[in-house]
Amino acid sequence: MDEEEDINFEPSNGEGEGNGDHFYDKEENPESGDTITKVTGMYKDWFLDYASYVILERAVPAIEDGFKPVQRRIMHSLKELDDGRYNKVANVVGHTMQYHPHGDASIGDAMVQIGQKDLLIDTQGNWGNILTGDGAAASRYIEARLSKFGLEVLYSPKITPWQLSYDGRRNEPINLPVKFPLLLAQGAEGIAVGLSTKVLPHNFNELIDASIKILKNKPFTLFPDFPTAGIADVSNYNDGMRGGRVRVRAKISQLDKSTLVITQIPFSTNTTTLIDSILKANEKGKIKVRKIEDNTAADVEILIHLPAGVSPDKTIDALFAFTGCETSVAPLGCVIEDHKPRFIGVSDMLKISTNRTVDLLKRELEIQLDELEESWHFQSLERIFIENRIYRLIEEEETWEGVIKAIDEGLKPHTKHLRRAVTEEDIVRLTEIRIKRISKFDIDKAQEKIEALEGEIEQVKYNLDHIIDFAVDYFQGLKDRYGKGRERKTELRSFDNIEATKVVLRNTKLYVNREEGFVGTGLKKDEYVAECSDIDDVIVFLRDGSMMITKVDVKTFVGKDIIHVAVFDKNDKRTIYNMIYRDGKSGPSYIKRFNVSGVTRDKPYDLTQGNKGSQVLYFSGNPNGEAEVVTILLRQVGSVKKLKFDLDFADMAIKGRASRGNTVTKYPIKKIELKEKGISTLKPRRVWFDDTVHRLNVDGRGELLGEFRPNDRLLIINQSGKLKTIIPELTTHFDEDMIKLEKWNPKKPISAIYYDGEKERYYVKRFLVENENKEETFITEHDNSQLEIVSTDYRPVAEVIFAKVKGVQKDNITVDLENFIAVKGIKALGNQLTTDKVKQINLLDPLPYEEPEEEIPEEIEVSGDTEVEETNTTLEDDGQITLSLD
Repeated sequence: MDEEEDINFEPSNGEGEGNGDHFYDKEENPESGDTITKVTGMYKDWFLDYASYVILERAVPAIEDGFKPVQRRIMHSLKELDDGRYNKVANVVGHTMQYHPHGDASIGDAMVQIGQKDLLIDTQGNWGNILTGDGAAASRYIEARLSKFGLEVLYSPKITPWQLSYDGRRNEPINLPVKFPLLLAQGAEGIAVGLSTKVLPHNFNELIDASIKILKNKPFTLFPDFPTAGIADVSNYNDGMRGGRVRVRAKISQLDKSTLVITQIPFSTNTTTLIDSILKANEKGKIKVRKIEDNTAADVEILIHLPAGVSPDKTIDALFAFTGCETSVAPLGCVIEDHKPRFIGVSDMLKISTNRTVDLLKRELEIQLDELEESWHFQSLERIFIENRIYRLIEEEETWEGVIKAIDEGLKPHTKHLRRAVTEEDIVRLTEIRIKRISKFDIDKAQEKIEALEGEIEQVKYNLDHIIDFAVDYFQGLKDRYGKGRERKTELRSFDNIEATKVVLRNTKLYVNREEGFVGTGLKKDEYVAECSDIDDVIVFLRDGSMMITKVDVKTFVGKDIIHVAVFDKNDKRTIYNMIYRDGKSGPSYIKRFNVSGVTRDKPYDLTQGNKGSQVLYFSGNPNGEAEVVTILLRQVGSVKKLKFDLDFADMAIKGRASRGNTVTKYPIKKIELKEKGISTLKPRRVWFDDTVHRLNVDGRGELLGEFRPNDRLLIINQSGKLKTIIPELTTHFDEDMIKLEKWNPKKPISAIYYDGEKERYYVKRFLVENENKEETFITEHDNSQLEIVSTDYRPVAEVIFAKVKGVQKDNITVDLENFIAVKGIKALGNQLTTDKVKQINLLDPLPYEEPEEEIPEEIEVSGDTEVEETNTTLEDDGQITLSLD
């Protein structure tokens, strides 16, 4: 709310004791003689009175003009004080107190808020800074006057409804005749009793365009535009109604490998609160920051220096996840209409405002028409009166009535063309014409004025008959005069959901006591496992074949005889567990490969068949589905001929964790040894790029970049002439000037045509990426050097269009870049393209080329957690493994 002062209320009937539910129970204390007054029932209606007052008179804006009462009174006072010069804000506040029954602080704060929106008030002095959160100077030091826009759209006294001020001494407007969707342009926020309102600000030009579309019966959409800029996801805006939500992010980019820069901040924050939130996240260990510099002045610039070894991409995501760099704003459209609160969407608000603007324009035109016709009527009468010398008829009249009658009789022969009858008031006005005016009266000039008035009358009538077209022209005029410099500030973009567990800084060490069965961050004397964070989960496997997922804590008992423990990612489909276990105390042994997902925290899962005495004989966790070769050594029992054989996990299908597995042997196993480390048996991961959110994903959204194995990389080329290759991490952030993103083929040359700023010539070069771990620039470093085209095709073709020189136009040429220059080093200057003046260079379709096929080894696809058909493996007498289906 704009005001926070206490309000004194009197009983609604104006009496001391009231009646009905308003009453005081009075009784005398017999001991002291004092009168005791009970307030029972006094509050029953008073609270409703108070709530209604706060809703209608303080917190919620009116739909008609978009103002709260204090704002409307401020604008009315500014108009009364307006003489084209600046006024001290303190003077405006004092003048407003004639209409507003509250303190000067609330009026001053409300005025500063209006001034900071830079629309209605032309400010001078220190009015604060919405970017840094700095407050305005004292009202006696700052000045204000109405802006030209405010003067044009807010005021029209002839169509303004008026009422008496709170003390009955003055008139104040009930609503201002605002001919613009001001509420949507400025936004509004207020908390009343039992309800609140939050209308987000929208773009000036977009509101005008949408109003024009309404007048033309065309569809339109409205999305907020914030003065702090930033990036907004408005996919759940819900037309600004209850239940909607807008996610707003700061604009963060990577300045270098160890520095991030914030250049725009989210709505409802400032640089001070934003930096505080970053420091708190750093203190809690969510992110790791070395130093923060705030260089904000007219524009935001916050430098975040990172320690060595900290990923900038993950830090950006962590800033969104754990700090004020991402905020969620919940709009709630509530306005006052017909003295009642109404919940309404921004589309309906704009329609009401647009229709009201049309009605106000129509009323102004009707008043203008009446005034023009009245002026034409008197100008015509005056011309008749003077041209026909009717004033001479009154020379012999001795009474006032005689004078009126003589003039009336003298006018009658000449008034047939008039648009209304001549009244006594008209005649009285004629008698007030001075002799000097009569003596200097010019009939021709008088006729010109009358004809000019007739032209204006016809124009106004035309506008009234075509009121919609007139309103469209009115809105377009506002945009032409005031729309420059009011372009959209907030970028609209869909956001990806950031998983906190993937971006949180793992700054805590996880330990395990395998024998006693404890895991936690407090077991610092025991075996170290991995780095973790306090929001991670831990997966634990026990010797008896059970598994459990639990949250990281200081010390947690999970079960004795732990064989494997690791930080758990529930969305990880690529980590495969290889296991050999014995069923029961003396049963057969089984082999299985499985992935873990979709589990309940702190619930034990049995990976064996559940028989008592079951035991895990071999276990390994493999982040990329590696499949090793193990040697099985059997005990000397009975007639076993071969006591030693190898088993390759790559021969086993990956199934659900609840599957029984394949039989290894029915004989007791003495020992299992690792013979050979395995390679990944998983299919390459398919990676897509979603241009909507500028992020990589594995969910099939956007453009497929290819299938990636663990060592495969992405090639990124920017318009600035820089390139690099990276491992495709889903957390990667991409520069806005990125022009090429594809799977990198180390043997595939890159072709480029660039303009050398120093030599002022165009050059062609072809090269291979020489250092896959380093970002490199492949054009010259002169300030005026710029990249024209780049291609990763084997045989690219370019078209060169020449500029006309002294009236001579040279024919275009086509350049086969493969034959134009051989593949050279990335730092080579290249071959000069031409000495002629170039107008444009276009990349054409490449020449055909058959790319050699790549040999792809056989891979296994990970199945989900579903039961599949079992395959049994049994050991025959000759020691060979054979597979058979149940």
